[in-house]
Amino acid sequence: MSIDSISQTIDRALTAAGLNTRSGPIQTVTATIERALAAAGIAQRRVAPAPTAAHATTTTATGTGQFLALSHADGKTKRSYKLYVPSTYAGKPMPLIVMLHGCKQNPDDFAAGTRMNELAERDGFLVAYPAQTARENGANCWNWFEPAQQARDGAEPSIIAGIVDAIGASHEVDASRVFVAGLSAGAAMAVILGATYPEVFAGVGAHSGLPVGAAHDVPTAFSAMAGRRARSRNSVRGVGVPTIVFHGDADTTVASSNGQAIVEEAIAAFARSETTLRKVSGDGPARDGANWSTTNYVDAVGRHRVEAWTVRGGAHTWFGGSPEGSYTDAGGPDASAEMVRFFLGTKG
Repeated sequence: MSIDSISQTIDRALTAAGLNTRSGPIQTVTATIERALAAAGIAQRRVAPAPTAAHATTTTATGTGQFLALSHADGKTKRSYKLYVPSTYAGKPMPLIVMLHGCKQNPDDFAAGTRMNELAERDGFLVAYPAQTARENGANCWNWFEPAQQARDGAEPSIIAGIVDAIGASHEVDASRVFVAGLSAGAAMAVILGATYPEVFAGVGAHSGLPVGAAHDVPTAFSAMAGRRARSRNSVRGVGVPTIVFHGDADTTVASSNGQAIVEEAIAAFARSETTLRKVSGDGPARDGANWSTTNYVDAVGRHRVEAWTVRGGAHTWFGGSPEGSYTDAGGPDASAEMVRFFLGTKG
């Protein structure tokens, strides 16, 4: 293995786990690794964290809509976020989709890669992109593996739910149609939000993510990503929330078994809510494609409550995404359009 390969492998492993390599318990481990690399004449490459949005409100025109830079504080913590307001917004209630970026991403990058703003302009909904801070995680990952963040009163779940409230105070939001989706660490946090705030989020989209309680510390984060789930210490047992899951079966960053675990937990949550789901494959709006397969779970009246999309040969990227953003793959199903269709009942 080359020097560059060693350096990049270590960097990818730490980053993909969503670990804060510059503060907290892992800081000492990181320092030890870097000293060893330096002694061997190897300089580990570092990517500077993306800048967070300014606290003051600014406006950027995107197409014919507006992309607002905002921030929200709740007394415990504060986060910047971007809000896309489509040109069709006229002061009447609109659905809202909250999009949680993955590691080494930021709201602008995630918006570009997923093209969700374009779909918002087409179908008429608001889109919010909360930003993780470099202070809370050196790789800008949501801290999905920390037990404190797997509970309703965790700083990250509560601030994201608070952002929804803040948007509702400044814009007309259809409170019955608020949804959350994410990639990787963002997907893991989206699943947590569905379990801890089911009265806020009417649906969850998890792309290449992990189930609630899959990890409870640094070592188990790595194990969970490799497909070896830790024994959950999380007591959250959410009610049934419609959930759509995308995962590539060749994902070497987050094993595809995690996607299946999200599906199984969503089905179990519906069962606890006394809703029995029936399994069907490749039916209706979620049909099998040339390089993907779908498994759908419907209720007694045929509504899709859980959808599982498996992309053959798919890696750790947002399927159907734009190359203008990071961690995207133009091939496969259009994950953004399918999530919008699942959430809003529009045509994908």
